[in-house]
Amino acid sequence: MGLLEGKNILVTGVTMRTSIAYAVVDIAQREGANVVVSAAGRAVAPAQRAISKLETVPPLIEVDVTDPDHLAALPQTLSEHFGDRLDGIVHSIAYADPETALGGKFLSTGWDAVANAVHISAYSLQSLTMAAKPMMGKGGSVVGLTFDATVSWPTYDWMGVAKAALESTSRYLARYLGPDGIRCNLVAAGPVDTVAKKAIPGASSFNDIWAERAPLGWDPSDAVPSAKAIVALLSDWFPATTGEMVHVDGGLHSTGA
Repeated sequence: MGLLEGKNILVTGVTMRTSIAYAVVDIAQREGANVVVSAAGRAVAPAQRAISKLETVPPLIEVDVTDPDHLAALPQTLSEHFGDRLDGIVHSIAYADPETALGGKFLSTGWDAVANAVHISAYSLQSLTMAAKPMMGKGGSVVGLTFDATVSWPTYDWMGVAKAALESTSRYLARYLGPDGIRCNLVAAGPVDTVAKKAIPGASSFNDIWAERAPLGWDPSDAVPSAKAIVALLSDWFPATTGEMVHVDGGLHSTGA
């Protein structure tokens, strides 16, 4: 039996085969999970192309986390594939406008761009979780992805602020959902060469930082280590862990300059 044998898992944010979410779907299915993938808008077509390469092609649903109607319909949509039970959610959703909110433009970014980044990248963890909560019970697990926001990073700007909000949101979800037996944790991944990373001006500098400082080394083309951590947190092997941020970054977070 696999780590996720018989569990029903919603995975958001699959874009390309290089994405961490794609690796999560692949590993989760091989570990016995029933998976539904979600995407929104222009991301639906590339998500469909990506998952079509998997040995078992999971269902794809459209969920725009900024659309209240999509969130309200989520339990009904998922029930078509999972019945009345959802065991886990993978939140791999983030966006900030690269033209106005990233790449060194921090001091000139307007509120509309900031609000959009926080809504999509942080508030959506709460709104998506609460939309799906009627299907979740004791033993449920929510796992999100962050890029350690306890420090500032070059060019990351307002996405860093949004990730800080995401990290705080996860802790509060852990506080309020704990009595229902639902865990909420984050994986702080090192830089992976995804579409989202490539959209950040100057983000290639992250690879140089990790190459120099990560004690275990780091392969930015390999999403599997981060995906394995997510799958582990979705499983029953962390039954008393919530509100945690697990670093999967080759150990860089533990080093000084």
